[in-house]
Amino acid sequence: MRSPGKWPGLRPLAAGLAGLATAAAYEPLRWVLLLPLGITVLALVVHRQPLRRCWAPGLAFGAGFNFSYLFWLTAVGYDAWLALAGSLTAYFIFVGLGMGLVSRLPAWPVWSAFIWVAAEGLRGSFPFGGMPWGRLSYATVDTWWSAGLPWVGHVGVSLLIALTGTSVAWSVCWFRGRGIRRVGPPALAGVLLLGATVAPLLLPTFAADGPQVRVAAVQGSVPGDGTDILLDHRQVTRNHAEATARLAADVAAGREPAPDFVLWPENSTATDPFRDSHVNSLITQAVETIGVPVLVGAMVDGPDPTQVYNQGIVWEPGRGAGERYTKWHPVAFGEYIPFRALFTRPFGRLSLIPRDMVAGDRSDPLWLAGTPIGTMICFDVAYDDVAHALVRDGAGLLVVQTSNAMFIRTAQVEQQWAISRLRALETGRHLVVASTNGVSGIVAPDGSVLHRAPLLTQSVFAGDLATGTRVTPAVWWGAWPARLVALLGLGALLAAALTYRRPGDQPTHDSAGSAGGADVQRGGEPR
Repeated sequence: MRSPGKWPGLRPLAAGLAGLATAAAYEPLRWVLLLPLGITVLALVVHRQPLRRCWAPGLAFGAGFNFSYLFWLTAVGYDAWLALAGSLTAYFIFVGLGMGLVSRLPAWPVWSAFIWVAAEGLRGSFPFGGMPWGRLSYATVDTWWSAGLPWVGHVGVSLLIALTGTSVAWSVCWFRGRGIRRVGPPALAGVLLLGATVAPLLLPTFAADGPQVRVAAVQGSVPGDGTDILLDHRQVTRNHAEATARLAADVAAGREPAPDFVLWPENSTATDPFRDSHVNSLITQAVETIGVPVLVGAMVDGPDPTQVYNQGIVWEPGRGAGERYTKWHPVAFGEYIPFRALFTRPFGRLSLIPRDMVAGDRSDPLWLAGTPIGTMICFDVAYDDVAHALVRDGAGLLVVQTSNAMFIRTAQVEQQWAISRLRALETGRHLVVASTNGVSGIVAPDGSVLHRAPLLTQSVFAGDLATGTRVTPAVWWGAWPARLVALLGLGALLAAALTYRRPGDQPTHDSAGSAGGADVQRGGEPR
């Protein structure tokens, strides 16, 4: 059999295909069992390889994963897709190098899993706030893995999936070195992983146990084909005001119970309602008609003409605008341009971003009808820090205001809906999503769907939802699991670097026995 060293392109090719397979675990395909298997392949192709052979498989895996998983970004533009997917792919170079380096250590499947999850945390926070889309845990909705979210959070679930993949890779190395007669250690590892996966299913759930509140949400729809929120932005506001007025008529006629408050989506007004008198009048009239507070999603001018806020504003009958939540995580190069001074002549879609969206930092809930409500706007739902801070500060219910019109015909809307469902499960809170034209709906604390509005339609829906008072362990841990994983992963890298032997040196034995001849060529060079 030819040595893999004579076919250097096979490892990157296998890794690239593994990246594609991993992307297929997410919406819309949801072939979830491919999730750990993709990591298995990557771990195998870099196992005990010289570092010069590890960066290319990492790069290929990242390219296969990101360019397929994030293809929905072409709705913004191919330049945006290439830029974001390409920048996120770069992280996988270091994943490949890191996993290859620690594969020489005892218990290397554990350290490889830590490297993977630490990289998830890094690309979800750096640079420019990061992009957490693509975490392993975000593909687990309606699987047995998701049951662990209230207990160990997204970091813990991602770690379990990554460890499953690297442990399968270790088992392959074990059998290659020792044959199938000695199955004890791989079988024990399988039992332990299965136990860790199934155990949360046996634990009590975090059902909401507080007072009930009736929430109505409006999906007002978007003119035209539904993909351009700015095509007639005043009509978008009118749609939401008219739908709210019809709800008020149904309440007055006794066809519907009165809600405690009404939720409008992000971009229900795309102009500043404090400067646009017509929009202000539409909102005020709708609020007075329904007679309860409305949480309005609005773009509000900043103090500087080059700045804008993306806000959820509590609009109350007889009082007008009150408390506000400002989006925590504006999207770099989508809602603001980092180092704008360098782009004196914006190219492509950057020319459509004349102002920079300013990030907010409010962590305490908004109060609507005497209920503390944790508000998130669009991509905020993908970041742990927002939801954790809101729940720790007393939010009994979570809401997401979003405007996915640009992506309405892509996989993005289903991916965000899945993340929203997982966020409800992780926090033990009911979660209500209001989108301009989808996906809108209500999610129970166990992640199940209580209501989902049809896409590309105008819809008003409501539910009597119990608020939550308990804080799940995942929220209580906060950022500490991510920090611990990053610290242990860094420690493993340092240990591996200090003991690294270049090809030609005597190889070290690992726990899978791969140095016994199965993974080492003549002369001691790892395959």
